[in-house]
Amino acid sequence: MKKHFFASIIGISAAITMIATGCSNKFDNQIQNGEEVSESISTEEFPTETSSSTTVYTDVTTTVPKFTSGVTCTTIAPDAPTIQRLISNMTLEEKIYQMFIVTPEALTNFSGSVTEAGDMTKSAIEATPVGGIIYFSQNIESWQQTYNMLHNSQKYARDTHNDIGLFLAVDEEGGSVARVGDNLRTYSSYDMEYYGDRLEYDTVYNLGYTIGATLSDLGFNLNLAPVADVDISDENELGSRIFSSDPQIVSEMTANFVRGVEDNGISATLKHFPGLGAGTGNTHNSSVLIERTYNDLLYSEFVAFSGGIQAGSDFVMVGHQITSASGDNLPGDLSPIVVTDWLKNDLGFTGLVITDSQSMGAITENYTPGEAAVLSIKAGVDIILMPYDLNNAVSSVKSAISSGEISEERINESVYKILEKKLNLGLIDVDIQQTTTTTK
Repeated sequence: MKKHFFASIIGISAAITMIATGCSNKFDNQIQNGEEVSESISTEEFPTETSSSTTVYTDVTTTVPKFTSGVTCTTIAPDAPTIQRLISNMTLEEKIYQMFIVTPEALTNFSGSVTEAGDMTKSAIEATPVGGIIYFSQNIESWQQTYNMLHNSQKYARDTHNDIGLFLAVDEEGGSVARVGDNLRTYSSYDMEYYGDRLEYDTVYNLGYTIGATLSDLGFNLNLAPVADVDISDENELGSRIFSSDPQIVSEMTANFVRGVEDNGISATLKHFPGLGAGTGNTHNSSVLIERTYNDLLYSEFVAFSGGIQAGSDFVMVGHQITSASGDNLPGDLSPIVVTDWLKNDLGFTGLVITDSQSMGAITENYTPGEAAVLSIKAGVDIILMPYDLNNAVSSVKSAISSGEISEERINESVYKILEKKLNLGLIDVDIQQTTTTTK
């Protein structure tokens, strides 16, 4: 594998610029009619089933503007007093709940697939004011149904708890992981390996832009993509979802994808730090140990992740893999070395740190939901994704605070960052100064 030395990786500026939000684009007036929106977002052919049941994907290069075209964005100025006032008005339990994103099924305790947000969702949000909801393919049936579900959920949250809205998330990488693209047929693309092999940097920006515009029109505000792993082992669990075996190509590709997504006011997420590409197992099923020295990471995985970080990715997802260089035998999202020493200190990431789903076997086989949540927060994580048991996780965090294992100041630190990002995304109803800029 060709490696590119990245001499400035240590000491990357910690002052990552917050991405501008509220960006205008050509899709702004297309909200109400689901079919009209779907058709206007992409005029290309959509995937069709061939006689051998293989999916044919077309390109996206002609459907969206290049990233050099002017983009007008509205940035909400930082307002520490407003955020501090919000925090002071929250109970400890409300603050803890802000640190969790769950599925609509976990939120409502509904045994089937949730496809609408009605009284059950409203009651659940009132009782368990989580920070966000993540949706999967089974939740997304049509444009109007998805639009209504998201907007109703958002309204319930803002009406109920201090006017604070929800992170509404989806995994929308493109290619084989396209919950919205596949179900609503709004766009089509190849897996990311295709673009990495061909060095199609502008196409990746355009893909990110298309995805960001689509998600924004529906009501999503958080995309758990792109994959920033490096393709090191032929047996890793991600395969063609990875851009390249060259860390510099991954760095530049993910940076372009992040810019495309976030130019539409959608938060992007780099995953799965510190990298799953050298693994040979699957963290969905069980523990995975990846043998990597710190120098291995420094000149490969860290290079790859640094591109998206410098591009302003709002989130980084930390995976469950155990990386030998940490020396603590802990999954990444439970490890202070991985989260704080490497991601925050060495790579200078100042955004929101989120775990991978803590319903995966790598966590559930070895930790209770409460143990995993407590260890994650102690490691420096801001948001815990999909705990296997939300009630157990929240009660365990409360107990850890009562015993002094976790300080309330530590909780406030993450909640401040969460509310700051929600304020920046327009998810909190407060009057605040805004600045509008246009890139040339």
